[in-house]
Amino acid sequence: MNVLMVTSECAPFIKTGGLADVAGALPGALGPLGIDVKTVLPAYPALMPLVARGTEVASFGDLPGGAGRLVEVEAEGVTLLLLDAPQLFDRPGGPYSDPAGKDWDDNHRRFGSLAQAAARISFDGLLGWKPDVVHAHDWQAGLTPVYLKQPGVPVPKTVMTIHNIAFPGRFGGHTRGELGLRGDWFYPGAGYEYHGDVAFLKAGLAFADRITTVSPTYAREILTPKFGMGLEGILQARADVLSGILNGIDTAAWNPAKDKALAQTFDSKTLARKAGNRAALCKQLALDPDHQGPLFCVISRLTEQKGLDALVGAIPHLVAGGGQLAVLGTGAPELEAAFKAAAEEFPGKVGCYIGYDEAFSHLMQGGSDAILIPSRFEPCGLTQLYGLRYGTLPVVARTGGLADTVIDANLAALRAGVGTGFLFEEVSAEGIAGVLDRVFRTYADRDAWQMLQRAAMRQEVGWDTSARAYAALYQEVLSE
Repeated sequence: MNVLMVTSECAPFIKTGGLADVAGALPGALGPLGIDVKTVLPAYPALMPLVARGTEVASFGDLPGGAGRLVEVEAEGVTLLLLDAPQLFDRPGGPYSDPAGKDWDDNHRRFGSLAQAAARISFDGLLGWKPDVVHAHDWQAGLTPVYLKQPGVPVPKTVMTIHNIAFPGRFGGHTRGELGLRGDWFYPGAGYEYHGDVAFLKAGLAFADRITTVSPTYAREILTPKFGMGLEGILQARADVLSGILNGIDTAAWNPAKDKALAQTFDSKTLARKAGNRAALCKQLALDPDHQGPLFCVISRLTEQKGLDALVGAIPHLVAGGGQLAVLGTGAPELEAAFKAAAEEFPGKVGCYIGYDEAFSHLMQGGSDAILIPSRFEPCGLTQLYGLRYGTLPVVARTGGLADTVIDANLAALRAGVGTGFLFEEVSAEGIAGVLDRVFRTYADRDAWQMLQRAAMRQEVGWDTSARAYAALYQEVLSE
């Protein structure tokens, strides 16, 4: 089977979040199942060295954003089809915004071009390779199913994956002409219209043959107004083709027994060696290295979605209970300032690094006792999976993929030896304080804590199971 992935991010080449990790790892996991994947990705400045050694396989003169070409290249085990369109992607800043953080005004043309390039090569294929399934990821690829179906000719089957429904890719209704979209499909309900605008994600949800999201619980949640972000109507109408498949992680890159970013490698039989990583982490963040209580970490975008405003309110309780807190992330200026202020108020107890460093995130996982993820909604989440892998117990809100991947260490789970973390309901300072008290009590029993750590490290967090689920989905949609 041949599958064409369409994505705006792909680790390790370009990454702002979990979408990149999925797009980077899934092709390799599908390969052993007999699925050949090619990935359409914009040629951002960091990828130009790959463009230089690749081979041009297609060219276009009239994409929504102008001329472009596709360059095929093998890198890091992934077959990339890089959309080389310098007028669209050769820019400073991030994939979606300028250096000041403002979204590019022509993002509709940039990612409309990505989707249209993918659709065009899907009709005729490339040098004898033609996709059986086109798999579009998030709003940036959302127009792909529309472009495929507009001509009314036989085309590959399409799968649309929602990584975060909070980002619909919404642009003014006048852009449909620039994007080359059929005017008679611009309507509410089963069309791509959304309150007078063009919504890329809604387009994908309306016209794809299958819809997936990144956890079973999130698939149920987004059918409701609380989590559906205004798209619950189209999802309810298409609930029969919606499913949730959990993300996995790259267990070779995240392996505490071989991780070169750690000060001291370890496994479930040598948990005492985590202490070397704790010491290194404390040194980097000016935390008290002789502190005896649990060290919690946060590795996250600093946003209200992640519940970190509530965590700020719980920091005094965390410190009073005997804990330490290490924070790595960047995001809302007011939250960055709040964590900096906490580090000043509680020297040696709270430390923060405003920014992001991949290697340091590994040390944070290796050196901490628990990872805090108090998200108000979380499609899947990956940091809790890294925590499980490193024996760093997840303390998570009961939502989305967090609820699907962490087994609460309640009394029954402790007795059965199957608990892997701590779940709580209310995302507030009080709710977080309540679960912290549970963590403190359990941490005081070193045998119980290590039992939880070993259970966490036994959990299957790789891509094998998820890849088989995607392969089965592809086969199912092809059989129709």
